Amino acid sequence: MMFVSIGIGTAIAVILIAVVSILTGGKVTNAPAPPALVGTRLASFSEAGLEGGTINAPWGAGHPSVVVFFASWCGPCKAELPALSKYLAAHSVGKVVVLGVDTQDSRGSGRNMVTKDKLKFPVMFDPQSTVAAGDFKIGALPDTVFVTAKGVVHAMTIGAISPDQFASGIAALNA
Repeated sequence: MMFVSIGIGTAIAVILIAVVSILTGGKVTNAPAPPALVGTRLASFSEAGLEGGTINAPWGAGHPSVVVFFASWCGPCKAELPALSKYLAAHSVGKVVVLGVDTQDSRGSGRNMVTKDKLKFPVMFDPQSTVAAGDFKIGALPDTVFVTAKGVVHAMTIGAISPDQFASGIAALNA
């Protein structure tokens, strides 16, 4: 009796797979959809810098940009930032401007992280997540957003980005 039930269950599973395959044109995939932000145009804005002063969104001046969102309390950020710093010290980014956004953090902790990781790019200070959660719809850290010179989000990496992914995104913006 148990073998009959298993056989019927297997037959139903095979039929369902065949139906799904036919309905999707044989293209069953589990590839994730791109983040909703991709393809949208971002307004230019200014925000306080982590080290003081004001930092403007680079695409407002016609520069393609990579925006790296992080915080000192974020475990994956602590692994990602030193690798990005090392990559940037050894490679040219062409016309691309790299911009950091320290979000939901204290100014002192953010400064300590920037110093420890030897970050050489400008960093906005976003303690209330106005930029991260508002303009960029960032829900968790780290995230990296690639923005064209016209302010259109070209690509986005959710979670820690590898140096290879970072290089690929920069190459696409320089193309």
